[in-house]
Amino acid sequence: MSEHLERIKDFQRELVNQGLGAALLFYSRDIFYYTGIAQPAYLAVFPDDYRLFVRSGYPYALQTAAIEPSHITEERRLDFIYQEYFSYLWNKRLGMELDLLPANSYLAYQKLFEDFELLDVSPLIMQQRAVKSTNEIGQIRRACRVVEAGQQAIIQGLRPGITELELSAMIENSHRLAGHEGGIFLRHPDLPLGMGPISSGPNLADFTGLVYSVSGVGLSPALPIGPSNRMISDGDPVVVDIPSMVNGYHADQSRTYVAGKATPRLKGLYADLLEIADFVIDSIKPGMGCDQVYDLAVGKAAELGVQEQFLKFTGDSHCRLIGHGVGIEVNEPPVLIANNRATIPDNCVLAIEMHMLDKHAGVVKIEDTVLISSTGNEILTKASRDLIECTTTG
Repeated sequence: MSEHLERIKDFQRELVNQGLGAALLFYSRDIFYYTGIAQPAYLAVFPDDYRLFVRSGYPYALQTAAIEPSHITEERRLDFIYQEYFSYLWNKRLGMELDLLPANSYLAYQKLFEDFELLDVSPLIMQQRAVKSTNEIGQIRRACRVVEAGQQAIIQGLRPGITELELSAMIENSHRLAGHEGGIFLRHPDLPLGMGPISSGPNLADFTGLVYSVSGVGLSPALPIGPSNRMISDGDPVVVDIPSMVNGYHADQSRTYVAGKATPRLKGLYADLLEIADFVIDSIKPGMGCDQVYDLAVGKAAELGVQEQFLKFTGDSHCRLIGHGVGIEVNEPPVLIANNRATIPDNCVLAIEMHMLDKHAGVVKIEDTVLISSTGNEILTKASRDLIECTTTG
């Protein structure tokens, strides 16, 4: 049995366990997870059957799908799909990805499936997706090699006098040449990341709110994230958090660099941050609560006497997030946040991220994509985790 068919079978069993009569999926990432394609389509899953309705690009879907062609139909009319496959069902509890469905679309579905109870099936999907197969971990490793190529571009190109935008373009170019597919997916209808956060010097202290970490200020308030046209000065710390995607799977990595020489205070701040990150990565175990991981990090910061700088934003607030799942989306459950009692499954891939802000030293950040396993955790992002001083002058 193929991996994709095993996923469908597991999903079918969970539908039965939850008392659902069927599920109708429309989101490209979920359809890709179960079928191997990401074209416009509906995926109908029943307790004992499934069918992919391709809305556009049917011949290509037949060539590339990871499921049997006999389960693929060319159809874009949802009313036809309802009449042929759903109208006769006796169990009228229908699972849909309600977290992604706009209100107008929900009302349209509700009108068509007027005798059905529409229920959110996304938590079941995300719970299944949180456990990674050997093949999925392999794809994430490939994506991690892409961000490693980005680090080499930074080491070669970062110097005082270039702009954040120029540096970002160097990194983006290296990622593309290394195999990055050029897109980043998040399960959120209105959270544009651009190509990813990058920031330097005083911009590092400007947290725009689009992400719960170092964001960069962007080129304008229209998209306040990522590189600006600010010229990087000698001695500036630079944080780069540009993800990659290969074969549909992401890597998420943050590293801190210095354009020139780092101050002793910045080096000390980063050393403390790295010690906290190492402690957390070594301590995470399958079955641990997400809130427990957060508490471990905060406790270690207090032990080192840097609780005020740890996860600090400008002002008096602090971030309450230190990580999240990574896979078909760059940010997915489980979310390592205070008060989240969800547990971490075996063979889960997490991005462990944390930053420190000191008004005198500046801002530093580190983030790694990490495999959490009962046989031992592994950092998949192999790029150097040191505070790297870039002294290139040419």
